[in-house]
Amino acid sequence: MKLTVTGRRLAVTEATRQQIDRKVRRLERLLQHRAVSAQCVVGEERQRKVCELTVQIAGGQPLHAVAREARLMTAVGRAVEKVAQQAARLADRQRTRRRSARGLDEVTTIESTSAAPRPRVIRASGGDIKPMTLDDAVLALENSDRTFLVFRLATSERMALLFRRDDGHFGLVEPEA
Repeated sequence: MKLTVTGRRLAVTEATRQQIDRKVRRLERLLQHRAVSAQCVVGEERQRKVCELTVQIAGGQPLHAVAREARLMTAVGRAVEKVAQQAARLADRQRTRRRSARGLDEVTTIESTSAAPRPRVIRASGGDIKPMTLDDAVLALENSDRTFLVFRLATSERMALLFRRDDGHFGLVEPEA
């Protein structure tokens, strides 16, 4: 992994570079040698030392952390810890995805050997079933993007279903009592 250390309003000595390099090398082990490069920008803001650490990963988003501390090496250590936490979350996320992908392959093989799969029932919130006239229901369905509307007929208080047909017209279902 290539490490670039830059000082912003701060002189970076060779000894400081070596200490930063030693701390950042721990990340390489966590990232399983997938880290391509790292850029560490150290500086000073309001009598506090700031460390911005960005680690570029092969095939992924860069991991980035900023730490502000009184001492420079403490700020570097804190930034390395934050990037290490991000790397652990990334590794866990990838493990979970691999596990779920394996589980999907197993499920599809099981389903293909069984007979016809059973259809699933997915509940949808229907909202309030309000009493309205047929004209009001048609207007309500025209002004929405829904495919059907369940309502109570204002004249008879019976349930009714109004739906969009493929030909552009509306269909009405009135169950018999």
